[in-house]
Amino acid sequence: MSGPQCCENPPTLSSSTGAGHIEELGGLKCYVSGTADSKLAVILISDVYGYEAPNLRKLADKVATAGFYTVVPDFLNGDPFEPENVEKPIQIWIKEHGPDQGFEDAKPVIEALKSKGIEKIGAAGFCWGAKVVVELAKYAYIQAAVILHPSFVSLEDIQGVKVPISILGAEIDKMSPPELVKEFEAALNAKPEVDAFVKIFPGVSHGWSVRYKDDDEAAVKSAEEAQKDLLDWFAKYLK
Repeated sequence: MSGPQCCENPPTLSSSTGAGHIEELGGLKCYVSGTADSKLAVILISDVYGYEAPNLRKLADKVATAGFYTVVPDFLNGDPFEPENVEKPIQIWIKEHGPDQGFEDAKPVIEALKSKGIEKIGAAGFCWGAKVVVELAKYAYIQAAVILHPSFVSLEDIQGVKVPISILGAEIDKMSPPELVKEFEAALNAKPEVDAFVKIFPGVSHGWSVRYKDDDEAAVKSAEEAQKDLLDWFAKYLK
C-alpha cells in the first residue's frame, strides 16, 4: 500500500520554519504553536516526511491562530523518509516506522496534554498519519478526527471509529482511491451515532493538502479549502 504516489512532491525540510517552538511532550520532540492557556488541543500527525515539513508547520500555526494549542510530534524520531536514500526505499523504511508504533507513541503525548489542563483533543493525520489518527479514533483517545488522503486505512478501521470523523480524499489517489473513500462514507452512514463528513477533492493527487507547491495557484486553493474544512470540523466538535 505504500507505493510511489505516497512519496511524490517531497518537501524541503526545515528545523527552523514556523512561528512556534520545539518542546518535548510524552517523550517526543514536538513542534508546538499556540497558547497553553487553551483548553483545546489539536495534534497534527505527519506523512512520511515528518514534522519539519514547512507546509505542515504553517498549517499548525493556522490552527493555533484559531484558538487551539497545536502540537506536531516527531513520530518518526528524527528519521523521515528520504527518497534519495537508495539503501532505504519506502518498503524498507516503513518496516521501521509503522503507524502502529505511531499509535503507541501518541498515547503519552495525549497524557502530557491532559496534564497541561487540556480538556478536549482533536487529531488530524496526513497519509501515514491518517492511520494513527484512525487508531486513536477507534479507542476514543481523542474527541474529533480528520484524515486527509489516508494511507493504510481499511474499511474495517473506519467501521471501528467511535468519534466524529472527517475524511478528505483526493480524486487521483492510488492509496485511497475515490471508490474506497465512498465505501468509507457508506460505512459511516450506517453508523448514525458517529458524525461524519466525507469529501473528495477534484483534480488533486495524494498528499495535496500539505505537499502543494506555493507557486501552483490551483493546488494552494484546494489545500486551503481542505484546511478550512479541517478547522471547521475541530471548531464544531471541540469548541
